Amino acid sequence: MRRAISLVCAAVLALAFLPLAAKAQQAAIATTNLKVGDVAPDFTLPSDQQTSVSLSSFRGKKNVILAFYVLAFTGG
Repeated sequence: MRRAISLVCAAVLALAFLPLAAKAQQAAIATTNLKVGDVAPDFTLPSDQQTSVSLSSFRGKKNVILAFYVLAFTGG
C-alpha cells in the first residue's frame, strides 16, 4: 500500500513539473538561429553499434532523420 501511495505521489509531482519542462523547451526552440531550409550544422552522435556517426558522412548521399525521445529507455 505504501508503495502505491509513493508511486501516486511521484506521478503527481512529475505532472506538476511537466509545464515547466515544456516552457523550457519552447524557450530553447525560440532561440535557435536555424531557419527552414538552412543546412544543418555538422554533429557527431553515438550509433547503436557503439561507433560514432557524423552528419557530414551522409551529406549528399542519403536523407537523415534525427529522432530524439527524452528519457526513453532510461532509468532516469
